[in-house]
Amino acid sequence: MQIVKNSVVTIHYEMYDADNNLLDKTEEPIAYLHGGYDGIFPMVEEALHGKAVGESITVTMSPDDAFGEPEEELIRVEPLDALPEDAQVGMMFEADDPETGDIILFRVTDVADGKAVLDGNHPLAGLTIRFVATVAEVRPASQDEITHGHAHGEHGHHH
Repeated sequence: MQIVKNSVVTIHYEMYDADNNLLDKTEEPIAYLHGGYDGIFPMVEEALHGKAVGESITVTMSPDDAFGEPEEELIRVEPLDALPEDAQVGMMFEADDPETGDIILFRVTDVADGKAVLDGNHPLAGLTIRFVATVAEVRPASQDEITHGHAHGEHGHHH
């Protein structure tokens, strides 16, 4: 079966930066609902359209097509005493966005002089990404999956 709109597509992928460093890869394949449901990068979905099990794609995406450009307003400097005692570079914290009420995940990127730099940008923001994927499985989506706009697990609906 070829990948068409309303197919559930299962892929293995690897992501590389511009220097060919491996950034991420699947241990277990991931599944998404194909056809504009925002389950995967649009450029990757476009490249996978019409492919079949066993076929591979390679897509190079600019930051705008991948994780976006870093946004300065998502970088904050906070006093260390406002954070847990053991705050250190690499730790993650959730905070409410005062404008939208959404939860933003912040990463501690620096600690110095009693202050911590918190970055709410995606860790891969600003990077050109090479996405390599191989199709592991393609099947027609169920009506339930189409209605919900995403693939369900092997044993039905999981949210």
